[in-house]
Amino acid sequence: MAGKPKLYYFDGRGKMESIRWLLAAAGVEFEEEFLETREQYEKLLQGGSLMFQQVPMVEIDGMKMVQTRAILSYIAAKYNLYGKDLKERALIDMYVGGTDDLMGFILMFPFLSAEDKEKQRAVVVQKATSRYFPAYEKVLKDHGQDFLVGNNFSWADVHLLEAILMVEEKKSDVLSGFPQLQAFKARISSIPTIKKFLEPGSQRKPVPDDKYVETVRRVLHMYYDIKAN
Repeated sequence: MAGKPKLYYFDGRGKMESIRWLLAAAGVEFEEEFLETREQYEKLLQGGSLMFQQVPMVEIDGMKMVQTRAILSYIAAKYNLYGKDLKERALIDMYVGGTDDLMGFILMFPFLSAEDKEKQRAVVVQKATSRYFPAYEKVLKDHGQDFLVGNNFSWADVHLLEAILMVEEKKSDVLSGFPQLQAFKARISSIPTIKKFLEPGSQRKPVPDDKYVETVRRVLHMYYDIKAN
């Protein structure tokens, strides 16, 4: 029997958080090794574990997988969260891609200056409420089903809920004009595996703090400033 997947990343969200979400949604237990020193990172590099010299990296089914999208696609397919046919998979890819674009406005938020954070907060809310949330609101309203694709729980639902919660951290009432998404959030949050992941003590990571930022900068030798979009 294969062991638990093992995740190599920092003790924080970043690009690994969506992988944690998807594994948790599938009910899969996983282990984590947190990168805290440059030496740990260099050991992975020297050992040939990081094909493109980047993390996240996940050990799963005898593979050392890198590239976040490839890891997520594999997990979704393995645990039946990737639709029942090619058309549904294409829709899931399309919705996940859109959600990724929205998340991209948030991902580097912790590395911004205080002034740029305020500017970026406004960008995140504007993009969410004028471009991304209206699109998903329409999808849910038009087909009248509980889930985004094929009326079955999928990767697309997990990813959208993660994004919704991330945006709500920037503006708590951001869903006030989106009744379909409000109901969607409640439905997906009540799925047992998701509900468990949202509870205190799970492997879900909190909003990144200064310690996380300092660790990432130190391990990756990231000495430059990030600019807002």
